[in-house]
Amino acid sequence: MSPVGTPDPPPEEPNSAWLTDEELADVRRRIPLLYVEAVPVRVDGLGVVTSVGLLLRANAQGDITRTLVSGRVMFGETLRDALFRHLEKDLGPMAFPQLPASPVPFHVAEYFPIPGLSAYLDERQHAVALAYVVPVTGTIEPRQDALEVTWMTPAEASSASIHAELEGGRGTLLRAALASVGVLG
Repeated sequence: MSPVGTPDPPPEEPNSAWLTDEELADVRRRIPLLYVEAVPVRVDGLGVVTSVGLLLRANAQGDITRTLVSGRVMFGETLRDALFRHLEKDLGPMAFPQLPASPVPFHVAEYFPIPGLSAYLDERQHAVALAYVVPVTGTIEPRQDALEVTWMTPAEASSASIHAELEGGRGTLLRAALASVGVLG
């Protein structure tokens, strides 16, 4: 199954809060980590969601899958800053996300490395993800490991076929996102 988030490049500053691969693996074995996940959307003039953006990528096994924007919250980083960093990292600097006025998520997803404990699975770790629906107004240029961003209607995004393409329970999370904004198809 797909892990929560995608790796970030190490920061330039020498005293950063970034963990080495070995330190991260050790932490993942010991404590839950905090993540943010974002469902990028386009909205009309009334704020109604008209389309949903899903990332297309290759997973560790080489399979082509869909996923959401996601990643870790770093030590000392606000939720707002983490959301913005991951949206820019995955969608490009010209995406112009409209971050929520309040950092209250629509859902809290608890990922476990053991199948069956929740709807969300991450074989590497126990992770808690705060999930947001974020309107974007700019030009999308996928970066990092995203091959493309596919825009689809809410009805298409909530279909069984798209649900099956999202790993780790993200199909369930996407449906919760669409329900939270009143457009579950």
